[in-house]
Amino acid sequence: MSQTHMAREVAEIPEAAARFLERSRDAVLDAAAALRRKDPDLVVTVARGSSDHAATYLKYAIELEAGVPVASVGPSIASIYRRPLRLGKAACIGISQSGRSPDGVEMMRASGQGGALSIAITNVEDSPMAQVSAHCLPLQAGEEKSVAATKTFVCSVLAGLSLLAEWREDHALQDAVAALPDAFGQAVGLDWSPLSARLARASSAFVLGRGPSFAIACESALKFKETSGIHAEAYSAAEVLHGPAAIVQAGFPVLALGIEDAALPQLKATAERLAAQGADVFITGTEVGGAVTLPSVPGLHPLVAPLVTIAGFYAFIEGLARRRGFDPDTPPHLRKVTETV
Repeated sequence: MSQTHMAREVAEIPEAAARFLERSRDAVLDAAAALRRKDPDLVVTVARGSSDHAATYLKYAIELEAGVPVASVGPSIASIYRRPLRLGKAACIGISQSGRSPDGVEMMRASGQGGALSIAITNVEDSPMAQVSAHCLPLQAGEEKSVAATKTFVCSVLAGLSLLAEWREDHALQDAVAALPDAFGQAVGLDWSPLSARLARASSAFVLGRGPSFAIACESALKFKETSGIHAEAYSAAEVLHGPAAIVQAGFPVLALGIEDAALPQLKATAERLAAQGADVFITGTEVGGAVTLPSVPGLHPLVAPLVTIAGFYAFIEGLARRRGFDPDTPPHLRKVTETV
């Protein structure tokens, strides 16, 4: 089989990230200045699919960095139920690769009418979502032909982190964001072949994270489903112990996404417990008794480390899909742009 679109697009992640940082810098600075003027008490997000996982990532990043609560709002509140929301003290961030889905567009329009500062993150600068929003952060990712989003997901989170760093004027986070293209270049070359060998014939798996890495667990679980036919479920490393751990028997595969932050000891404890139940545990960012440690890029700021991890995961999952006999570019029953009302 010739190289897939997905493989090419994963390889383009470092270049796409650098392009965003260069070409969309002025848009980021303008939106960040608007956020400082607004000084929101609340941020709401509007997104679906992989874009909603990007929004979940930004939820944790904004809450940890700015201390401002973030909530996802259902687009159908505006598009179907036609219920106005009072958002006078809020900012609203909409994330969409195409910027075309009618429900997301209508929710962004309604948020502005409700008083929110509206910011669109999209790969299409003149899309309907961009046009109804006060600010747009163009992803600059270039065309993405594979149905499975990769470089657009990474650039969506990158856009949000860049906005956050400039809004809060956090020099350490600014430096970490600026260094991301190089980190992505390292990540896409990591060897996760032990996990690939274990999952070559698997039917299900758990993916665990905590904080921003929980968002990456959600995105990873989606990619297992849509590219490789594996019924993967994402859980917080705490939430998995409240019931789901009961189905973890001998040989059950678990991927735990560890990063060096305050949640790492608890994630390690959960990984150790599941390994003791007989699970085949694979973990990043640390070592755990009874688990296989997968390579990761060291020394990263904790708010960007999970995003670097997903770049390595994308390279892994593209290879796993082909190993299992799937074409990762054309998942069954899916298409590139999904327009919902």
